[in-house]
Amino acid sequence: MPVATEPPSPNAGTPLTIQSQGLELAAHLARPAPSSAAGKRHGLVLCHGFPVVPSPTQGAGRGYDQLADRLAADAGWVVLTFSFRGTGGSQGNFSLGGWLADLEAATATLLATGEVDGVWLCGFAAGGALAICAAGENEKVRGVAALSAPADFGDRAVDARRFVAQARAVGVIRDRNFPADLDAWARELREVRPLGLIGKIPPRPILLVHGANDEVVPLLDARALADAADGEVELRVLHGAGHRLRHDPRAIALLIGWLDRQS
Repeated sequence: MPVATEPPSPNAGTPLTIQSQGLELAAHLARPAPSSAAGKRHGLVLCHGFPVVPSPTQGAGRGYDQLADRLAADAGWVVLTFSFRGTGGSQGNFSLGGWLADLEAATATLLATGEVDGVWLCGFAAGGALAICAAGENEKVRGVAALSAPADFGDRAVDARRFVAQARAVGVIRDRNFPADLDAWARELREVRPLGLIGKIPPRPILLVHGANDEVVPLLDARALADAADGEVELRVLHGAGHRLRHDPRAIALLIGWLDRQS
């Protein structure tokens, strides 16, 4: 499968900090090249997924920083990407409810810049699922793109201790005494359900992109999400593609095309 290469942008973004529930989150704000056209730009919050290896300590990770720069340059949007709590240079420990709060804080931060006329959300894997949830709960979000997104996280709650161990192994739970209440931590995994919230998004636009050979999140999840929105989504299935769609140039091209069609 071809791998997307993200060329360096001459208008590279700038680092900033987001405040979320008393935590500082590392973030990266990318702006398009200056234009003679008057008015504000569209704004996009770009979300990463749950790491499979220990996350880097710098910012949101160069891959998402570079993707934000590319989207800003190619689509002409203001793009904010950030590290969820427990990842990269952000403080805190992973919890699904905490990650949802982080996304809400990032959305508010982008709106507060005064540079955008509205905010759309885009996420990969768990970040895409949370983008769906955030859009379902916040009418200010004008649309959402979710790539390789799971329909729910209930399977992770079945063996919460094992998932905590996995989260420690990849470095997103750093405090040896966290979580203080394992049952409450696991409850968030069951209660944060994209499948139950996606139906609140239409008629706002939804893009779902999924790999036909996704080895982590079954294609069935994307079809279930589309059905839960009564089919009012743009569902694109990429033949031969696996889970990591950020590295598939076809997925990025679909995303840029979708951004271009937003009004």
